[in-house]
Amino acid sequence: MPPLLILPGYGNSGPQHWQSQWERVFPEARRVQQRDWDQPSLGTWVAALDEAIAACAEPPVLAAHSLGVSTVAHWAARHVRPVRGALLVAPPDLSAPGVPEVCRAFAPVPRQRLPFRSILVASRDDPYASFEAFEGMARDWGSRLADVGRAGHINSDSGLGEWPAGQALLRELSQPGPA
Repeated sequence: MPPLLILPGYGNSGPQHWQSQWERVFPEARRVQQRDWDQPSLGTWVAALDEAIAACAEPPVLAAHSLGVSTVAHWAARHVRPVRGALLVAPPDLSAPGVPEVCRAFAPVPRQRLPFRSILVASRDDPYASFEAFEGMARDWGSRLADVGRAGHINSDSGLGEWPAGQALLRELSQPGPA
């Protein structure tokens, strides 16, 4: 398995979140640390991601959740380092009601085609984006859309544990293949 970079969103991912569980499951996983999880700064978050990718011995796979997905889109619009693939889980629609105000500084999120393979994982009852918004993001980014049904924001509250279905998608992205 290539290096795995875990990119939590706003507030970080607690111990029951699938991202934290994956850090225990995958020895090659490393969380991209942010200076402040509760006051996200676009420039700082993108720079931290760039530094983490640059430190990898080979192109990594990214496992991003929520505002972490927005960070990936901004990073891809500004940088050209190789990435094997990205699992983009529950990206927020930053114009949707209920999205924390501090997250809106990441808007507008770039919507050009990503230069690496990606799978956008979407729930039909996510409070931070409609399924139609997910479909548009997947289309614009060139991502395959994976519909997980009604799983909320696909976070700790969703009760996914180690999320075996997500691990299968991650393994798919870990295999060599065209962008």
